[in-house]
Amino acid sequence: MKAQRDVWGQTLVDLARSDNRVVLVDGDLATSTKADLFADAFPDRFFEIGIAEQNMVGVAFGLSTLGYRPWLSTFGVFLTHRALDPIRMLVSQTGAPVKIAASYAGLLNGSSGKTHQDIEDLAIMRAMPGMTVIAPADAAEAEAAIRWAAGYDGPVYLRLARDAVADVFDPGHAFNPGAVHVLREGSDAILVSTGVQTSRVMDAAELLTEQGLEVRVLHVPCLKPVDEAALLSALSGSAPIFTIEEHSIIGGLGGLVSELVTSTTLGKTVTRLGLADSWSESAPNAYLLDKYGLSAQRVAEQVRHALADD
Repeated sequence: MKAQRDVWGQTLVDLARSDNRVVLVDGDLATSTKADLFADAFPDRFFEIGIAEQNMVGVAFGLSTLGYRPWLSTFGVFLTHRALDPIRMLVSQTGAPVKIAASYAGLLNGSSGKTHQDIEDLAIMRAMPGMTVIAPADAAEAEAAIRWAAGYDGPVYLRLARDAVADVFDPGHAFNPGAVHVLREGSDAILVSTGVQTSRVMDAAELLTEQGLEVRVLHVPCLKPVDEAALLSALSGSAPIFTIEEHSIIGGLGGLVSELVTSTTLGKTVTRLGLADSWSESAPNAYLLDKYGLSAQRVAEQVRHALADD
């Protein structure tokens, strides 16, 4: 079990050894995001811009026009909010091969509070034309996604959590953009998750089994693009659908699933679990996950109560 930020730093160093086009543009947070691993290994390919996120994007875009494959590194919230305009104008609209490593996304940096916890990023980046949006479940999938993104000729937004979570996939897991993973079968409900929330959903499924309920668990690591046919197939049947994400219930995974379901004849209700149009706050991680209904116990409780009321 490793933190995704550690995996990102180590994998980028490994990629740079075999590809001298790989460069890193940092926003004064290298020790937090683990970009310092790259800085130590390749100081001549590491660009420290400081607390100037809009300039970071401009520098990365400029490097991409010279044939480099730049990665942006800072906290996700500073990229999807403070630097959104240059990402839109320089990266998305041109299709530049700039890779956005959005660290500390979601709630797992609890003490930083609502100023630094990005719970709107998936909605923002998913709406960006031409942007690939990835939220890996664990260390193995993060590594696979990083390696895939490094070879992809276009912009990528990669959501990375600060803290380690339980492993979902085995080492050597292959990343396929758009793939939908059925992690567990069950007929009482369908639980759909993305990012590191998936490990907690798997734990919630175990708790529900102990209570006599068997649920199907789907993991959607790539919110854009996604294999719509595969996702709709996995959502078929009579079981009710629940989306669970460490994100606002507006515009992210819940939005994606709801849009797909309402565009077909499935005729099913989607219950969205996550932050319900509210800001987060500063508190320990476990407290926040419990408060916003995202801990394994709270997910199981909400699903169980919803099924009992059905």
